[in-house]
Amino acid sequence: MDTATKRVHVIQGEWKVVSDPDVVLSTILGSCVAACMRDPVAGVGGMNHFLLPGSAEAMSSGGDATRYGVHLMELLINGLLKKGARRERLEAKIFGGAKTIARFSNVGEQNALFARQFLMDEGIKVVGESTGGDHGRKLEYWPLSGRARQYALTGVEAQKAVAQEQRPRPAPKPADNTIEFF
Repeated sequence: MDTATKRVHVIQGEWKVVSDPDVVLSTILGSCVAACMRDPVAGVGGMNHFLLPGSAEAMSSGGDATRYGVHLMELLINGLLKKGARRERLEAKIFGGAKTIARFSNVGEQNALFARQFLMDEGIKVVGESTGGDHGRKLEYWPLSGRARQYALTGVEAQKAVAQEQRPRPAPKPADNTIEFF
């Protein structure tokens, strides 16, 4: 049984890769999805947290790339490979994708379908999954052992998770391309 002493929280739009056996990665998910991946031989693992499946077209139209699964999946895989993981040894677990608000479209289901398809297309084995439902989740993932634990969020906790997902993120600041004439 792993006992992590360092908790690292992964928020929407982030990804983390670690090789420290004392780290547990955690996140809170509503309709968002987190992909947890590791290479058991290299002793490295990580997690991402995305809001929308996304596509190259959506990202090129000026959307915030950090919201999209297609971008965060690539960053997580590349981060793992840079720390010594080998693509053929990677294994993944997928969490989240709840339909937290009945009147909204089921973006959570689309996120989960996207993650599954992306991993299949990349040849990465999915060894565990807990997606869908109508409650958010608090997720803990021990990247070196691959152990995952989740707690269903109900009531106030679920409302906080949904509110966090709905909150607009600050737009990236445009590069300063002004020219000053003297």
